[in-house]
Amino acid sequence: MKTMQIRRLPDAAPVIDGRLDEAVWENATVVDDLHQIEPLEYQAPTDPTRILVFHDDDALYVGARMPQTLDVIGTVLRQGQEFWSDDIFSLIIDTFNDKRNGYRFQVNPNGVRMEAIYENTTATNWDWNGIWRAAASEDDSGWTAEMAIPFKTLSFNPDNDTWGINFTRDVGWTNETSGWVSRNNNTNPSIAGEAVGFTNLQLGRGLDVVPSIVLEGHRTLNPESADYGAEPSLDVYYKVTPSLNASLTLNTDFSATEVDDRQVEFTRFNLFFPEKRDFFLRDSDIFQFGQIGFIGNFGVGLGYTFSRPDLENGQPYFSRRIGLSQAGRPVDLTHGGKLAGRIGRWNVGALAIRQDEFEGVEATDILVARATANVLEESTVGVIVTDGDPRSNRDNSLAGLDFRYSNTQLPGGRVLEADVWYQRSRTDGIHMDDGSYGFRVRAPNRTGFLGSLGSKTIEENFYPALGFVNRSGIRNHTANFGYIHRFRNAPIRTAYWGIDAERMDLIEGGLQTQVLTLRALEFDTDEQFRGHAYLSATREVLARPFVVWRRGDERVVIPAGDYSFDGAEFQFSTPFSRPVWAQVNYSPGDFYGGERQRVSTTFGWRPSRHFVTNLGYQYNDVTLPYGNFTTRLVRFSAEMVFSARLSLVTLLQYDDISESMGINARLHWVPQAGREGFVVLNHNFEDFDRDNRFQSTGSDLALKFYYTFRF
Repeated sequence: MKTMQIRRLPDAAPVIDGRLDEAVWENATVVDDLHQIEPLEYQAPTDPTRILVFHDDDALYVGARMPQTLDVIGTVLRQGQEFWSDDIFSLIIDTFNDKRNGYRFQVNPNGVRMEAIYENTTATNWDWNGIWRAAASEDDSGWTAEMAIPFKTLSFNPDNDTWGINFTRDVGWTNETSGWVSRNNNTNPSIAGEAVGFTNLQLGRGLDVVPSIVLEGHRTLNPESADYGAEPSLDVYYKVTPSLNASLTLNTDFSATEVDDRQVEFTRFNLFFPEKRDFFLRDSDIFQFGQIGFIGNFGVGLGYTFSRPDLENGQPYFSRRIGLSQAGRPVDLTHGGKLAGRIGRWNVGALAIRQDEFEGVEATDILVARATANVLEESTVGVIVTDGDPRSNRDNSLAGLDFRYSNTQLPGGRVLEADVWYQRSRTDGIHMDDGSYGFRVRAPNRTGFLGSLGSKTIEENFYPALGFVNRSGIRNHTANFGYIHRFRNAPIRTAYWGIDAERMDLIEGGLQTQVLTLRALEFDTDEQFRGHAYLSATREVLARPFVVWRRGDERVVIPAGDYSFDGAEFQFSTPFSRPVWAQVNYSPGDFYGGERQRVSTTFGWRPSRHFVTNLGYQYNDVTLPYGNFTTRLVRFSAEMVFSARLSLVTLLQYDDISESMGINARLHWVPQAGREGFVVLNHNFEDFDRDNRFQSTGSDLALKFYYTFRF
């Protein structure tokens, strides 16, 4: 194991400007022995990297000098946007040095920040937001980055002076990754070195007070009405201990939340929309249960082709059930509190929320509590409890148990994971068939053979009022198996061949859904061109007719019956880092006794890092014995990035099923981490007469600013 002695340099905090030109850096600990992780693990990197590290009483400071033979790629300038195709410098720290969890901080050549929490050694939560600083600069020979990570942002054990630590560097042009420590082409908290010398760390009072003010205006037409007002809100965060965080929210506001992406799917089951509200994303990893919904790492061969809603089916806690009506309209949250962190070997989380009354549903007290204990080397055992139904006046509660086994230390860098869980809900008037249970075993290796096998049962009356269920009364069996091959000195870097299988049976007997997908080829190149070709065989048994398409008074109904159909999917994408990029997906095949042709395209243009535009188009042409129809979904976005601190993002979405169009514009100002301002406009239109003449139906305007005071 690699070990470094990190130096403590009190009263020497540098200016974070991306230059490394202050004398304090000359006394920092030096790390310069990086090796390739991708494509040729343990080979020398194409270009060297020199990393400087030290800490004072208040923060950890990291600087990196990165000479580069090729041009530096820094396409993303907007703070808050992901930048996977840029040059990247990353820091990974495991503050408890337990090889289980940790933090990841990364910066691109424009000083744009990204941060994440490792929920475990194979799952990373990029929705986490922490307050830290970073800056970068370019010159003729490469680029330089600086980071300052306040200890107030982290959870840690002050009695432990040794942290897990790692550094990685990504080169956008060649898709080369280098790092300090790696195994099996991978890095995570279990694959890291150690830094000794974290002493005399100061948290202050550990108190963050975040007041905010929102000025709002709502206008509707037909009937015409208008409403204006101002709403203050307050969030308070307090470190009860260095590893345990408490928070309080009053009059919680979500006006600056991004709008959902529209979806057009031909299914008889509920769709799944991910959480986007910051209040619920913070510490969300604590409440994860049984790895339900876990898709896998991004990359060739490292995910699944299974339906996302089916993967999420059975979640005991899904935060979008709180503060949103069944139709997706906001519901006021008057106050709430949260406790999350670590006590010894226990990871704990508790959420209590008061939701206001709406649409005949009485005001509701909502509770979620979660605890896991670290056992063995990398495993956990846990419990979850929920109480309250935010969308009805019935009493509802749930309790669940789960066990997770993880071993990342197998010979050859192999990984083995297994999850097993059981839940039971309690609902007024329901006294049986209200349980859910399942297991999954995974070998998520990044080279060679990989696979998984899983099964879950959702009983007919299982109702997690704070969770997500899209099918009940079923047994869902899944399996996938494949092989990843890494080429040397070839046009293709990585290729994957595999098969995914899913079968959904009714508990009372009989098949509901069966899908077999042959992943004939997935590949990527050093330049980040990617593509795949899939062949699939599907069988659907409909116990009753369902409406597959509806527009106004028109509709197409598929009769009950047993249907088998084959299909294919072909996709190719060009590098996002180029000034012009594209992704094209074509999916022909049979469909419920007829045919379906699906084309989905995305085109992007970036004339400079200050302006980016995207046009997405999805088209379905369905021919059935029961009727023919087409659907169109258009998504257009334009980003004007005036600086890393100020940007304007406009999003237009239209679909011809609802014949409605929505425009969302967000002016976002980030003077520094922890201080943000927004101006958000939503305007909606509808084509009532289906004659391509859109009429305005209403608009919302919100101005919001919040400021974090740290004590």
